[in-house]
Amino acid sequence: MSGSATATGQSVVRMANDIARNFAALGEEQAIRQTAEHIALFWDPRMKAAGFALLARADSGFSPEAGAALAQLAGEARDSAQG
Repeated sequence: MSGSATATGQSVVRMANDIARNFAALGEEQAIRQTAEHIALFWDPRMKAAGFALLARADSGFSPEAGAALAQLAGEARDSAQG
């Protein structure tokens, strides 16, 4: 990964984790749901794509809630692409 790609990845991880942390008081299930909704509404496609690409890495740095939210969105994106 190039320097700027690494910086972008770190920013995406930090932002996703911050969003999930802000919703943590709602409980895990609701935090995941609200984090996914926030990312779906406010992140541009490049940010989402970067997050989805990082999910495959075991050392991505996503919190469990942020990772689950992105995995949910990635699954929805796959489902809608398949028809």
